[in-house]
Amino acid sequence: MRPLNDWDSWVSSRLDRLSNRGLMRRIRPADRTGPRTVWSEGRDLVNFSSNDYLGLSQHPAVLAGAQRDLGKGAGATASRLMVGTDFDYQALENAVAFFKGTEAALVFGSGYLANIGAIPALVGRDDSVFSDRLNHASIVDGIRLSGARVYRYRHNDTQDLERMLREAGGGGRRLIVTETLFGMDGDLAPLTTIVELKNRYGAALMIDEAHAVGVLGPQGRGVAHLLGVDGDVDVQMGTFSKAFGSYGGYVATKSQWAQLILNSARSFVYTTALPPAVVGGVGAALEVAMAADYLRDRLNELSGMFRDGLAEMGLGSPDSVAQILPVVLGDPAKVLDAGRRLEELGVLAVPVRPPTVPQGGARLRFSVCATHTEQDVAGALDALKTVLSGAGAP
Repeated sequence: MRPLNDWDSWVSSRLDRLSNRGLMRRIRPADRTGPRTVWSEGRDLVNFSSNDYLGLSQHPAVLAGAQRDLGKGAGATASRLMVGTDFDYQALENAVAFFKGTEAALVFGSGYLANIGAIPALVGRDDSVFSDRLNHASIVDGIRLSGARVYRYRHNDTQDLERMLREAGGGGRRLIVTETLFGMDGDLAPLTTIVELKNRYGAALMIDEAHAVGVLGPQGRGVAHLLGVDGDVDVQMGTFSKAFGSYGGYVATKSQWAQLILNSARSFVYTTALPPAVVGGVGAALEVAMAADYLRDRLNELSGMFRDGLAEMGLGSPDSVAQILPVVLGDPAKVLDAGRRLEELGVLAVPVRPPTVPQGGARLRFSVCATHTEQDVAGALDALKTVLSGAGAP
């Protein structure tokens, strides 16, 4: 019998299991500027793994906003409930509420913190949450922390969702939670039908617009605004770390709901506020994004070019409608090999493996950015064709 305190052996065996299954992850030093990445090995790669969809992380106005507020200090020094809130912080929340068309908004330290804070603030052990099976890990963890009964409906299957809503027993409140643009598949939630079910069964609806905000809808306001159902959504969550090119997350909702979340979300109450420079950069990014139809048009054009190229190879997902373009190969070892060979050809498309995606769903996840060029897209497609022709079609 292994000694109870034999931690080193246990850690070693766990790492061996991950490695043998092709699921080991490592951090690699890199130098990134715009759509290019230089790995520590000295490889100069075109980056198709970034979520900087509009290229705002390098935008002069965003950098200037961050630099302007850097003079206030390197950090916020404590939570906002302890030291108060900077005027720029308050202005950012007002701007987010205006952007999302809600009464109020609350900024969190990250999108992950927003989800694991807001969900337990709204539901508890006497309540029920209905969650898409492919929802992000932060949603899954938020539901776990809430203690609520969880019903995981088949991905984008509104008939399965309705069946669960109809058959769910017990009292308590009901909350439906879904991403709007799914980050690993690039498909959209059937939000119009979900809103109908939410109203029919007396549930509340929370949406995660992390990959959609800035990219889809009028002025980049997201899928709910694209479909005209934003007024029927109770909580809109999003992040500043993707299309806005910065960091942080938010929850946009009614004023009273925001007050409840502020008072109940542990990831808000017990977390130091965002640094002033981040707040300044996010505020500038929001202004740029609202006026950036030219960037969204460019992103849509390049994404369409990439999607058409994948279709010519018999690859890609027919449901992918935006800038996220998965190539599912299934086996983690095969995906790792394909990713390595793409790097040798100058393309970065980091392999995505379980548990980030379901078993059998290991993939190369290509994400297009507005700062890519047609040559970048064509080169990535040529490299992918070379890699898969050598390894055999998926």
